[in-house]
Amino acid sequence: MRFLLLLLTFVHFSVWSQNGNIKGKVTFENSESAFGASVTIAGTQKFALVGNNGQFEIKNVAYGTYTLEITSLEAKTKTVKVTLNSPTAQVNISLEKSNDPKALKEVVVKKTSVKREIMNKGFSVNVIETKDAATRNIQTNELLDRSAGVRIRQNGGLGSSVNYNLNGMSGNAIRIFIDGIPLDTYGSSFSLNSIPPALIERIEVYKGVTPAELADDALGGAINVILKKGAKNTLNASASYGSFNTIQSNFNTTYRDKSGFTLKGSGFYNYSDNDYEVWGRFIYNIAPDGTREAVRVKRFENRYRSYGGRFEAGFTNVKWADNFLIGLNVSEDHNQIQHGQYMTKPYKGRFSEADATVLSLNYSKKDFLFKKLDFSTNTVYSGKHQVVNDTVRTVYNWFGEKVIDLRTGKPLLSYAGAQQGAPTINTISENVLSSRTVLTYNLNEKNRFIFSNLFYTLDRNEDDLIKPEFQRDFEATSDLQKTVTSLAYEMQAFDSRLRTNIFGKFYEQKVNHRKPELLTQNGQTTVVEKMTKSTTPLFGYGLAASYFFTPALMITASAEKAIRLPNATEIFGRPSDNVLANPNLKPEQSNNFNLGLQFGPYAINTHKISVAATGFSRNTRDRIVRVSNDRVNDAIQVLPFDNLGRAQSIGYEASFNYSYNDRLFVSMNLSRFNSLYKKKYDDNGKELDFYNRQIPNEPFFTVNGNVQYNFKELIQKKSQLNLYYNFGYVDPFPTIWIDVPDSKTPAQFAQDLGLSYVFPNKQFVVSIDAKNIFDKQVFDNYAVQKPGRAFYLKLNYTLNNF
Repeated sequence: MRFLLLLLTFVHFSVWSQNGNIKGKVTFENSESAFGASVTIAGTQKFALVGNNGQFEIKNVAYGTYTLEITSLEAKTKTVKVTLNSPTAQVNISLEKSNDPKALKEVVVKKTSVKREIMNKGFSVNVIETKDAATRNIQTNELLDRSAGVRIRQNGGLGSSVNYNLNGMSGNAIRIFIDGIPLDTYGSSFSLNSIPPALIERIEVYKGVTPAELADDALGGAINVILKKGAKNTLNASASYGSFNTIQSNFNTTYRDKSGFTLKGSGFYNYSDNDYEVWGRFIYNIAPDGTREAVRVKRFENRYRSYGGRFEAGFTNVKWADNFLIGLNVSEDHNQIQHGQYMTKPYKGRFSEADATVLSLNYSKKDFLFKKLDFSTNTVYSGKHQVVNDTVRTVYNWFGEKVIDLRTGKPLLSYAGAQQGAPTINTISENVLSSRTVLTYNLNEKNRFIFSNLFYTLDRNEDDLIKPEFQRDFEATSDLQKTVTSLAYEMQAFDSRLRTNIFGKFYEQKVNHRKPELLTQNGQTTVVEKMTKSTTPLFGYGLAASYFFTPALMITASAEKAIRLPNATEIFGRPSDNVLANPNLKPEQSNNFNLGLQFGPYAINTHKISVAATGFSRNTRDRIVRVSNDRVNDAIQVLPFDNLGRAQSIGYEASFNYSYNDRLFVSMNLSRFNSLYKKKYDDNGKELDFYNRQIPNEPFFTVNGNVQYNFKELIQKKSQLNLYYNFGYVDPFPTIWIDVPDSKTPAQFAQDLGLSYVFPNKQFVVSIDAKNIFDKQVFDNYAVQKPGRAFYLKLNYTLNNF
């Protein structure tokens, strides 16, 4: 009821306030039209550009007295007072031409970019643009890892499993989308690193509170990758080669004729031996006398290969559709698995293979059915398969050699029969349907309603070829269905200084898990079917707001009661990622708060500065975390997810950006938080104990910085040479719950260098990147070591308007 009253109050205030238009003519002293001059209402973002005849008009302005600021390249800046107390206020302005050459040094364009529009809505959000990164040897996950408050958790080199940490919330609490569709719909063979920056328009990173149009159970935040929608004829192709025999290549092309018929195609191929050196406390061999021998070796069976393509056909920018595309996406990968949760025991012969075939329908139309109603839908159906193969029983050391049993003189065999547990050739087949529909009704310029619905259903079957035929007839089957529906109201008031977004969300998930088990009694074996069924309906709500004290100074605040439903991997398990099933997982619930301040960009001559800072709080009940095995030497390192109890994360993030003369660019960001295990409850909700301990495997203090300098026409006319430097620091953090010597992941400080050369025709770009130039040890989940020093060469070619 309070939600409705607040909503009606906002609507009443904004709709019934009196508005009018400010219009007039701007000329120079000789009556010449001041074409291109900018007329801005001081202290607001409302402006108009002067047309060929000198006329301008600023629409939908609330009654009151204002100061108009008029700027032009050819004239001195002028301010004029104007009072609006009727539907139209007319004002004629004469400018004095300037002979000062300094006046020509700066052009102020008052057009709000898509990036700025998103950031102005009050959410704690980073918007990452990819134009520069598209020509460099940078993966999409690396771009994210350099953003404030974001930490990418990757278990090794190219192709290894990845999860994401946003300000103390991690793993599957962070939802990943491609154009609003959950990434896992596309299968494990199609990841963010499979999508090169050249195919991406921008990446939106929402921390803690997510908008209604991304209706999903994104409790800790969401990463939404927006692919390029351009309809102009273009072709882009790139290829890179570097350390560890790493190849990454991709292409994308778009063709559109005059009728609006559009074809789009893209493809990628990635390969790496991932044979980088590893050393340290986990990397040792057992000598014949039983002692540990520390070694420095190359990972010997860690190959990764993936390839895929995407094809779309339809119509763009036609009368009946802004976008209508039918698509086909196919991908495959092969991934050798070098070890379990920790690096104490190397595997040889354990690998996974995955493929996915995805059909999609994308439709959007402004003024759908009637004026002011916008409609978009994105529906995806995928068939996915993944095979985990582990049949090698011999035990190997870190040199890739067979371990000899001193008692028999023969190769040592694993107790369970394979590298990790029992032998398996297990196929997981999943059929997934995911559909997102968004309706937006624009009541007027300052008020709009947004309705969004996400429907997701998954049908999963398993078949292990190693098991006897009679057991294979009783393999587990699983079904999951999820619906998230949201309604939001957006409002602007006080000349667009105040922006609010209030929303409510309804969540429902249904789970059916059937797992037959063999029961032997009195010498007779019978099949007992174990069924798990659950239906979970929950409500959430939230608010995001921003207020501009000046055009360059904004305060933001957001809050949400957020829900996170356990996903298919957490409930049903996934052998390739060493995850056991836990069908009894409960949803997470969290109260999330953000309060931020943004200043800039503020220009002083050729200098530009922007600063931002955000404080945040996350109080979570039944937090879902991966169970960690404190016995790091345990041969069995396949563990489930479980509900932790109550957890809390409080912290802050800050960023600084500086540029000089559009040549020198400096940026730095840091994030610090605690991530504490507070309380634990029994099944009836009764508090059992109080911990107040730091949750392990969570890097809680990170710093990133980078510097870029552009040399123009240094080698050739109209060419550009760009130099880059980047560093990343991670403070030590606990690896496991038990506080014993060497139980922390040590401090990490990695530095990168790079350069790119843009040829005069702007079509051909060459880039060279040197990563982790001092070959420092860098780690991630459970102290798994990542690649050391590496070098890469990339060639990028773009052809437009062919």
